[in-house]
Amino acid sequence: MRWGSMIFDTTWLDIAARGVLLAIAAIIWVVVLIRLNGLRSLSKMTNFDFVMTIALGSLVAGAAQASDWKAFAQAMVAMAGLFVVQAASARLRKTSDHVEDLMQNDPVFLMRDGKFCDDALTYARVAKSDLIAKLREANVLDYGQVRAVVLETTGDVSVLHGDHLDETLIENVKRV
Repeated sequence: MRWGSMIFDTTWLDIAARGVLLAIAAIIWVVVLIRLNGLRSLSKMTNFDFVMTIALGSLVAGAAQASDWKAFAQAMVAMAGLFVVQAASARLRKTSDHVEDLMQNDPVFLMRDGKFCDDALTYARVAKSDLIAKLREANVLDYGQVRAVVLETTGDVSVLHGDHLDETLIENVKRV
């Protein structure tokens, strides 16, 4: 084997084999880590989870593009490290309200009882036209039927509409 090749001596064959085989190995490794850590690993429940998912994708790409075994191993170890950090942070958040407050943003009302919360829209940097698009997406036909629109901690927008709203659904939502 020549310097720079990982699998085959022929450059083009080595590049093709690395692209396919290392990507497959990285994906299998992610599946193993998810099986060990649980399905929550790739959820978007918190901003930390979202960052984890982005970082994991970047590391899979790095592993698939590795030009030597050391770089490939480093990407694989970094993936495992992400899962360890996520598991530790989830445990800390579960056991400590203080840690939860430090790591998590509060959900915010963007609309309440059919009325736009203009201060909250400004605070959250959400355009009214974007909110109206989310209302259409949620099949809202009448603003009067909207009980609440919440910008969740993940950046998702929840539209709660109908005749009745159980107040426990919105007890932790911030009013701006």
